[in-house]
Amino acid sequence: MTELQFSNRDAQVSYSRAETPQLDRNHLIIFEDISKFYGEILGVNRVNLTIAPGITSLVGPNGSGKTTLMNLMTGLIQPTRGSVSVLGMSPANPQEMFRHVGYCGQFDSFPRGATGYDFIYSFLLVHGYPKKEAEAKTWRAIERVDLVEAAHRKVAGYSKGMRQRMRLAQSIAHEPAVMILDEPLNGLDPMARAETTRLFRQLAKEGMHLIVSSHILHELDEMSDRVVLINNGYILAEGGIGGVREEMEEHPIQIMIRCDRPQEFAARVFASDIVVEAQLHKDKHGVFVKTRDADAFYLLLNRIVAEGAINIETVAPVDDNLNAVYHYLIGPGGGGQA
Repeated sequence: MTELQFSNRDAQVSYSRAETPQLDRNHLIIFEDISKFYGEILGVNRVNLTIAPGITSLVGPNGSGKTTLMNLMTGLIQPTRGSVSVLGMSPANPQEMFRHVGYCGQFDSFPRGATGYDFIYSFLLVHGYPKKEAEAKTWRAIERVDLVEAAHRKVAGYSKGMRQRMRLAQSIAHEPAVMILDEPLNGLDPMARAETTRLFRQLAKEGMHLIVSSHILHELDEMSDRVVLINNGYILAEGGIGGVREEMEEHPIQIMIRCDRPQEFAARVFASDIVVEAQLHKDKHGVFVKTRDADAFYLLLNRIVAEGAINIETVAPVDDNLNAVYHYLIGPGGGGQA
């Protein structure tokens, strides 16, 4: 069973969601009571988190603990307390684990004078693959990021976006079961971002775990299966984006209605007890509605449409997305960029 969870430092409340097949530890990434301190500085504290296959996005301000969680998953750092299990493996055993895990950090690091092909091929040789298999895997990875024509050019001459895509190719070349991606869309132009997002979705369809952090919230919203919101080292909420938003009763859901008689529509819906605010849009052709009961509001909207007195043109949720959830839970002063 999947769960939507809201947490604070002292308590955690869980809301059950739709039934899903149970997975054993060999198909999950599991944090059990994880804390990490850097001297007196808190990295993350009392984290209990289970990550299933698919795309999971980590969202939070700079310094919130996103990179700490990723580094704990890869074994780059060890927890102060608690344990991490990655598909049944311990990050303390890197020789075994890194046959199944790919990692793409947010900073460039390439051997001097290497071509893109050399960068990936030499990595696979070090990994222990025979030369023919390493060559085939190298080209397969380069093709997946659409850099075949640039493969034999030196990385030093690549644009920032090309370097980022080649690092992605390197991280998937050994066909891992888990991909850990820290700001993977950074430096990509809009076309490359769209292609990379499609690649992530394809990898997820193939059964891979992808753990992604980014401050580009709307792109995470579009591609994520679930989101983990983190701030000051604590998990604030986790689950599907829509489910997280639905449980935030103290923040009414905003819906934009465009119609031919906005003033009449505003008066009609505001007269009901399910709407807490109805405000005309500045162009006088729409109404912003705030409601704590979206289902009841949509039933009311259906009745208005059936009556035929008001012509409804469009209906769109304004804040049923990751950006709104992030700002509601963390707040605009929550520590800077996500």
